[in-house]
Amino acid sequence: MPHNGCPHQCSFCNQKSITGQQYQPTADDVKKTLVKAQSDLGERSKNAEIAFFGGSFTAIDREYMITLLTAAKEFGSVFSGIRISTRPDAIDRDILVLLKKYGVTAIELGAQSMNDGVLLLNERGHNSEDVRRASRLIKEYGFSLGLQMMTGLYGSDFEKDKYTAKEFIALKPDTVRIYPTVVMKGTALEKYYLEKSYKPYTLEENVDLCSQLIKLFEDENIKIIRVGLHYSDSLIQNGYCHNYHPAFKELCESRLFYNSFLEKAKLLESKNIDITIHKKSLSKLYGQKKQNLHSFEDMGYRLNIIFDDSLDKYEMRIGVSV
Repeated sequence: MPHNGCPHQCSFCNQKSITGQQYQPTADDVKKTLVKAQSDLGERSKNAEIAFFGGSFTAIDREYMITLLTAAKEFGSVFSGIRISTRPDAIDRDILVLLKKYGVTAIELGAQSMNDGVLLLNERGHNSEDVRRASRLIKEYGFSLGLQMMTGLYGSDFEKDKYTAKEFIALKPDTVRIYPTVVMKGTALEKYYLEKSYKPYTLEENVDLCSQLIKLFEDENIKIIRVGLHYSDSLIQNGYCHNYHPAFKELCESRLFYNSFLEKAKLLESKNIDITIHKKSLSKLYGQKKQNLHSFEDMGYRLNIIFDDSLDKYEMRIGVSV
């Protein structure tokens, strides 16, 4: 639902370019999509959610919103729930009662930053207290709370982005999404970028920061739904994507394994090392194109990899090979 319901044009936003979509869905579109999804997924549909994304769902025309929710509610017994995304300042008790009536189970807030100066510079139209207030209400009414943040916004820096993550943690969301900022054509951010008053994080800086944020959220058992924008041809064609990577989360997870290994390995007297991980973490340990592995070998490390599926996906044990 590109840009629908948004009362502001944020500095970074060109939803139609990001999604490659301008058409607004109808109730019939919802029904057709869900019938197909039910057919495609079969029994797996019970583990899938219906989701409305791309605009500020609770800020769209109320009658239109109800027609979409009515269509989705017909499939309430087929799927696990209904998820929406919206703005923090488009949440109040009345709308939460209405969403509950139509079977909505999860609400994600596009908070983007918890620094009021950054929010103001990027023309968000809300402040950090709006995020706190909306988050408390969403939890009070029994919805699953999701929070979305953007790193590297105009006026932000590493410390402000880490502050946002820590403020999110204090709100105890069930889920988070982390989106590194990509400069899109046709936005205010493009103007700042071309004028050189705004310098985006490099891909390396994004990986460095977001790997730290992943660890912060994982340590608090907060589920990370997404790290990085979904790939689309429109995104590539309409964005300055030198700092974008389609497998961004994989890069961040590989960085976590790289840092963890070096931190543990420096305490050992030998470079012949047994390393124990979950088998599904092997690609993360190796890194993209085996960059981590080649780096370890260049440092003189010789690894004997052991699999233990009782470990979680980021856990690693190492010791000296006998």
